Amino acid sequence: MTDTLIDRRDLAFQLYEVLDTENLTTRERFSEHNRDTFDAVIETADKMAREKFATHNSAADKDEPKFVNGQVEMLPQVKEAFDAYAQAGFIAGRYDYELGGMQLPESVMAACNGFFTAANPGTAGYPFLTTAAANLIRVFGNEQQKTTFLPNMLSGRFSGTMALTEPHAGSSLADIRTSASPTDEGHYLIKGAKIYISGGEQSITDNIVHMVLAKIKGAPAGVKGISLFIVPKFLVDDEGNPTERNGVSLAGLIHKLGYRGTTSTALSFGDDAPCHGYLVGEPHQGLKYMFQMMNEARVGVGFGAAVIGYRGYMHSLEYAKDRLQGRRASEKNPESPQVPIIDHADVRRMLLAQKAYSEGGLALCLYGARLMDDQHTHPDEQKRQEAGKLLDLLTPVIKAWPSEYGPKANDLAIQVYGGAGYTREYPVEQCWRDNRLNPIHEGTNGIQAMDLLGRKIWQDQSHGLQLLMQEMQVDLQAATTDRCQQWALSLSETLQQAVKVTQSLGKSLMEGDPDKTLANASCYLHLFGHIMVAWMWLRQANAASHALGSANTDDERNFYQGKLQAAQYFFHWELPTVAQDLVLLRNQDDTCLNMKSEWF
Repeated sequence: MTDTLIDRRDLAFQLYEVLDTENLTTRERFSEHNRDTFDAVIETADKMAREKFATHNSAADKDEPKFVNGQVEMLPQVKEAFDAYAQAGFIAGRYDYELGGMQLPESVMAACNGFFTAANPGTAGYPFLTTAAANLIRVFGNEQQKTTFLPNMLSGRFSGTMALTEPHAGSSLADIRTSASPTDEGHYLIKGAKIYISGGEQSITDNIVHMVLAKIKGAPAGVKGISLFIVPKFLVDDEGNPTERNGVSLAGLIHKLGYRGTTSTALSFGDDAPCHGYLVGEPHQGLKYMFQMMNEARVGVGFGAAVIGYRGYMHSLEYAKDRLQGRRASEKNPESPQVPIIDHADVRRMLLAQKAYSEGGLALCLYGARLMDDQHTHPDEQKRQEAGKLLDLLTPVIKAWPSEYGPKANDLAIQVYGGAGYTREYPVEQCWRDNRLNPIHEGTNGIQAMDLLGRKIWQDQSHGLQLLMQEMQVDLQAATTDRCQQWALSLSETLQQAVKVTQSLGKSLMEGDPDKTLANASCYLHLFGHIMVAWMWLRQANAASHALGSANTDDERNFYQGKLQAAQYFFHWELPTVAQDLVLLRNQDDTCLNMKSEWF
């Protein structure tokens, strides 16, 4: 069974030959780094993920956390892995040197974290949530909050969560009921219940810092009345040390299809004891603040979906090379030796699809990480702003496309294994179960579709979309080989049709018919996502075509030919599927809108 989590040759190709990540070292923030330091930290992540995370992935899935006498019992290997991750500096990896960080680019940190998620999504969830919660405090917290919580969170002594969802409201945050009442002591008393809180209770850190959305008494209705609070499991003294228990209690553990190693909890606030919360930033601005963590998490969900799909692909590829079964159709002698199943064209079809989904999804997510780097560190202020607009536009796509096609890759991996893939004795069924969460959490893919078509496309007079078109034109014009020119033409023609459809949908929205226009938002998301990933494959094909002529080993030539063949698969087999989306969107098909609940 392979221990390859992500193909390191592919990762190097994506980072250095497509994204030119090494060029980031010319920027002041990353000036103490070079490609060697990037590669060293990636090597550390790969090794640690295989030795500390992958080794208990199956065990944590089978022996999930238990609620015993009001406490959560977990495998000890989870804490060992979390502590190793923290001690290696990965929680603080992107942070300033002064905060104990390594000032690594988001591109490199994303690549590193990909190994941990591919190895063990359940255990990887704890440090990732902690990093995102710490970043929320770093950006919006006051000095006392930063001093109290950041050092402990970045060292791994404390963990973090995001507490948004409530039992009655689900994804509709406008309807949350958790309340916050001010006190004379400067803190607030939090009262309410939250559900599906990942990492909401565990036994691996000294404290848990919950980032909680609540409404202050008398706040405006809807999302305009939401505030953000730091609510620790234990109150802390002036030195940041945990003291007595705060009024946060575990109401129960939720049992999931996959991602079983990460606790999913129902939490109650203020039921058994007063629950202290500390306001972050200004009152009633909590959702705006939380969107930073949510958007980080959405990009992380997409990345996780891509790499879990990738892990299944690595397993099924190795299995297909080793498993002997049957003979080629042209072989008529029943006594001839059996061949590896990878020799069968339909198995190669399934492997090519997995390669296209996994490597295409990885490319999309790494592009998003590079936009984060440009948003924060590009020396040109205009370029920083443009990167931010592009990232804002693409966040729903980066979340949704890999989280739809990562599980599809895992489904194909099961199929490659055949009957063995459907059993728990082999690893790919767990990959599918773990990955099936990703189209749901951090905003379902339906919500991402509504966000993209209903809001993101039109922001700032569609400036983000214009910037995206400009970026794509660079790679369309760079397609100089016959094969790449053919694919560039196909992408360009699809893009032109998509622009026309977008214009007609925009007109419909302006005319005041959002229900009809947004009824097929999922079609628009699929269209947009496939165009984006086709672009990612064109970028890879351009780089591979350029490098192929100077490749001097069979391994290198095979690698680049594999990239070109996977690009061909996407352009021949996948991009044409958007034709149906274009028809439905062009006609503003009303099939789903006009279906009545009584007819089901």
